[in-house]
Amino acid sequence: MTKTAVEPVTNDPAEQLICGIVMPISAIGDCNEQHWAEVHSILKDAIKDANFEPNLVSNADEVGVIHKRIIENLYNNPIVVCDISAKNPNVMFELGLRLAFDKPTIVIKDDQTSYNFDTSPIEHLNYPRNLRFHDIVEFKQQLTRKITATYEASRKSDGFTTFLKHFGTFNVAKIETTEVSAEKYILQQLDDIQLQLKALSNQASKRSSIQPRPIAFINLEAELRTYAIERGIELSDLPAHKLELLNYIFHNSVTARAFPSEVNLGVAIDEILQKISKE
Repeated sequence: MTKTAVEPVTNDPAEQLICGIVMPISAIGDCNEQHWAEVHSILKDAIKDANFEPNLVSNADEVGVIHKRIIENLYNNPIVVCDISAKNPNVMFELGLRLAFDKPTIVIKDDQTSYNFDTSPIEHLNYPRNLRFHDIVEFKQQLTRKITATYEASRKSDGFTTFLKHFGTFNVAKIETTEVSAEKYILQQLDDIQLQLKALSNQASKRSSIQPRPIAFINLEAELRTYAIERGIELSDLPAHKLELLNYIFHNSVTARAFPSEVNLGVAIDEILQKISKE
């Protein structure tokens, strides 16, 4: 099949518009990550042929909060291609956001994915899940033409709508843009990074708190209990005998000599005494 020439949207690379991509990127159903990488490559080729710059809506040059970045790209990108194949929940959610903004959107899916009831009124472009070469060549040409035609239609018509206004008159949601100084912007980005680091630190703390205690702690606790029993000391009274206990542990305990070097033995004993004295 002869490739159809597409009239450029702009010939100036500096003014090249972005076409956002919404699609699965991790394994789902019968499709692994390699499959989605190949689909992504196909979409990029078709988008570049339409003289747009392809970009996953989760991508950005700066570091920041990923959810904020996705929403901003879904709102700001002049046109978005959304692949709902396998009905990935994140993809369906992002498609819903884009349709709420009522911006130019092209929906695609593979031939193994059924139509979704809510978005069935929108025209879908289909491609074969097996990515058969001849069919993919034809699909890429269709997608390239669709991108150009949809964008041009949105530019020429004030009443252009992808989805929402077919069902009535609505005030489409908008994202406010606020101008800030470079200094303030940098501080905001640093705050975002700090929040992410704090969240990661909290997650790490939660994971460490549920990890089993090292065997050295268990052995040391058993030795402290034995010390109390052999000397007729109540567990609740054991902290009062701390000095004699420490002297015994440091000079006679095999467990103490095998204790991890990165852990303070005195602190470990305090923790164990506090625990067993409450029993």
